[in-house]
Amino acid sequence: MPPPADIVKVAIEWPGAFPKLMEIDQKKPLSAIIKEVCEGWSLGSHENFALQIADSTNFYITEKNRNDIKNGSILRLTTSPYQTAVQLHERIQSSSMDAKLEALKDLANASRDITFAQEFINLDGISLLTQMVESGTDFGDLLSFTLTAFVELMDHGIVSWDTFSVAFIKKIAGYVNKSAMDIAVLQRSLAILESMVLNSQDLYHKVAQEITIGQLIPHLQGTDQDIQTYTIAVINALFLKAPEEKRQDMAHILAQKQLRSIILSNVIRSPTPINDEMAHQLYVLQVLTFNLLEDRMMTKMDPQDQAQRDIIFELRRIAFDVECEPNNGGSTEKRKSMYTRDYKKLGFINHVNPAVDFTQIPPGMLALDNMLYLARHHQDAYIRIVLENSSREDKHECPFGRSSIELTKMLCEILKVGELPSENCHDFHPMFFTHDRSFEEFFCICIQLLNKTWKEMRATSEDFNKVMQVVREQIMRALTLKPNSLDQFKSRLQNLSYTEILKIRQSERMNQEDFQSRPILELREKIQPEIMELIKQQRLNRLCEGTCFRKISSRRRQDKFWYCRLSPNHKVLHYGDLEESPQGEVPHDSLQDKLPVADIKAVITGKDCPHMKEKGALKQNKEVLELAFSVLYESDEYLNFIAPDKHEVSQQLLPLVVFTVLTFYFGDFFFFFFFLSFFSALLPF
Repeated sequence: MPPPADIVKVAIEWPGAFPKLMEIDQKKPLSAIIKEVCEGWSLGSHENFALQIADSTNFYITEKNRNDIKNGSILRLTTSPYQTAVQLHERIQSSSMDAKLEALKDLANASRDITFAQEFINLDGISLLTQMVESGTDFGDLLSFTLTAFVELMDHGIVSWDTFSVAFIKKIAGYVNKSAMDIAVLQRSLAILESMVLNSQDLYHKVAQEITIGQLIPHLQGTDQDIQTYTIAVINALFLKAPEEKRQDMAHILAQKQLRSIILSNVIRSPTPINDEMAHQLYVLQVLTFNLLEDRMMTKMDPQDQAQRDIIFELRRIAFDVECEPNNGGSTEKRKSMYTRDYKKLGFINHVNPAVDFTQIPPGMLALDNMLYLARHHQDAYIRIVLENSSREDKHECPFGRSSIELTKMLCEILKVGELPSENCHDFHPMFFTHDRSFEEFFCICIQLLNKTWKEMRATSEDFNKVMQVVREQIMRALTLKPNSLDQFKSRLQNLSYTEILKIRQSERMNQEDFQSRPILELREKIQPEIMELIKQQRLNRLCEGTCFRKISSRRRQDKFWYCRLSPNHKVLHYGDLEESPQGEVPHDSLQDKLPVADIKAVITGKDCPHMKEKGALKQNKEVLELAFSVLYESDEYLNFIAPDKHEVSQQLLPLVVFTVLTFYFGDFFFFFFFLSFFSALLPF
């Protein structure tokens, strides 16, 4: 009989004694259980003892987590969190360096447990550690374990970060700014600075005064990925907490210090595989960088702003190689007409005043920035897109202006411009670290893709949204492959043509689990007999309608015809000569010859047909060979056919004759299986 659910069987250890097997009643107070254990080993003052999980964590058992104890767990009897905290508080102040070092090691390990941490903090342990750091007397392992214990204690969120002095901040920043520093000390110092910035706006300003991007860059040029990760984490924290008006300035500093190229060379293209934490920090940096575009994305164009209107004039000038006419040159109406014509060719929605197109947010002025970047930095591609579409018929032209605006909006959605980074995401893209203007280059590649896909789809203006959906799918599928460079991304897109997207969609639909789910399979099994019977009747009806064939001799083609059809009772093939091609169905009673289906022995195709073995031109005609089939109805008698075209022979006549014969001999059972194996490959249903 199994033990009650509240009873847990465990083993309990005590140094110097044999482990005890016990049954713990989870309904009893934990203090009562500890007292019982202590009495078993004749230990007094049970209130000074506690139970721990006997593994690498050494976490204390409390009333809150005691339900985590499972049958077979190994526990350890040890001193209580309070007693341990008191002892360590005294030991870390030892005058013996060796004793102090051992105490700090124990403190760093014990501080991971929140129960102990609370007791140590209650003894003003955090203040003691900060004083030890500020004194500057400890170095090497002593300092390393001091900072480790500090980080572990602060991670529990019990103490506010705002309580620390400027002297402590300066000391930690000093460890980061030193050119040669112990790796462990540097790592802990970077972690502390990141937490300070993220958890206190006041500390952000103090930290920002103590460290600069230039002082952090050298830590990225080393080979220790943990140091690189913490360094990027500090940069991200400073970036994230910076006031909006200072973020663009910070981005400019990052560009001046060539942060992107340093990360690309020393981190992304390093032989060391990128771990999850580094991937997360690179993702955060990517998001924060793209978020700098939010201001332009949410800025409407002012149709009355001449400087902004000049950008549109520049697009027109580059596309059509024209200069803006002076105000006194020609009539006003003529100039307006010329501008309207050109703006229509540029694909703007508002041909009279295209500035209105950029009043939609998002993407606002960001779309115009992208268009100008394309025109200036990829001028040949820009001119080709504009002129290519302006020369097409109106219904097939891909509107460059409208496409650019919608594409910019789509790219912002894909890259989540304006959204804060997710805490658990690792989705960074190496290609965005290969160019200082990666978003603009991304746009330039995608607008050319859009133009290409538009042509492949033979789209019209009514298909605009459909084209954008396909382009979005192409971009998302290419990004999923995580290309290492923009050129590689472009290459991936070349392999994702519209035709390929259709193939992928079809394949994915067929492989969806829903198609194999029990309800679908049951429905398929239920309706299959009815569908098969419907198909069978349709095929037989087609045979009953019959088909007209030309008579072809071995010497020359003659304008003579003959007709063959199945009788309504499906038992006889009626056939006979005609003087001319019939306009409709030929009655079976007007066809002189008959062939009982029961007499049919076989159906032969291609070069094995008797009329294809005759000498003459037909033997050499490969096309005619593919159209030929014969029905054997006696030992050496054949009814020979030349189908009108490949469609007739492969998708109608031959399968129908075969079905008729086999159904007559073997019934519906054979019809069903033959249909699955043969006819499904020939006819689209």
